[in-house]
Amino acid sequence: MTGRRRLYPSDAQEVLARHGALLQRSQLRRASSLAIPAGLAALAVFAIWWLEIPFDQIVAGLSSLAKFVALMFPPSSGGHLALLVHAMEETLAIAFLGTLIATVMALPISFLAAGNTTLHPVIRFVVRRALDTIRSVDALIWALVFVGVVGLGPFAGILAIAVSDTGALGKLFSEAIESTDARGRESVLANGGTQLLAVRFGLLPQVLPIIAGQILYYFESNVRSATIIGIVGAGGIGLQLSEQIRTYDFDQVCFAIIMILLTVAAIDWISGKLRFAIIGRRAVA
Repeated sequence: MTGRRRLYPSDAQEVLARHGALLQRSQLRRASSLAIPAGLAALAVFAIWWLEIPFDQIVAGLSSLAKFVALMFPPSSGGHLALLVHAMEETLAIAFLGTLIATVMALPISFLAAGNTTLHPVIRFVVRRALDTIRSVDALIWALVFVGVVGLGPFAGILAIAVSDTGALGKLFSEAIESTDARGRESVLANGGTQLLAVRFGLLPQVLPIIAGQILYYFESNVRSATIIGIVGAGGIGLQLSEQIRTYDFDQVCFAIIMILLTVAAIDWISGKLRFAIIGRRAVA
């Protein structure tokens, strides 16, 4: 058996002489790890001071909030169950059609935005900047624009979701395409296939499961987005919520919120099952 070697002062000095730079770096890292949270906290305090956030009004507003919450119970449809169900169905239709249109538009655009499938680097740069521009504008802003263009109703909501999601899905699809293994396309080309066949049989099988998962997630998210944009006149359950809040029918507001929560939970459960099924098939393949 060999015992532990005893560290003498001369050995410790030798270790410090050899690895002193590492110890100094660790101290700098410790200082930076403390400086970053302190800097963020100082920035937060400055932002609160600069925005003049009235914290004293929060305490006063809690009593009003408690009053509104009390008015929500018990939830009631107010005799408008059929209208609320129709509005929820309208919201689902807006989310579905908006996601479908965005998918159809984003898929071909994503090939132009991906570095390994684009026709030219200049085209890739222009397409990516266009997607960034579209994605930088929120769906609520697009809804306000299209309400002014096509008028109130579900059509404005569909267009708002379709345009907003085209930018987001185009970026996600292009990144999925760029992360594919080039050997699949190269094997098709080596066997005499064209570039189109290489994309069809060497690239698409790799990205379709990823794209399908992203589409399912965005459909689930768009149900919530369709609710929000409905408040500005784009139809759906959001429009009913806006009217009920204006008339102080908070029991009906609560009923509508419960409908939205149950619908989103059901869609989340279904889309989760579909995503796991897609991932499972991909693993088997």
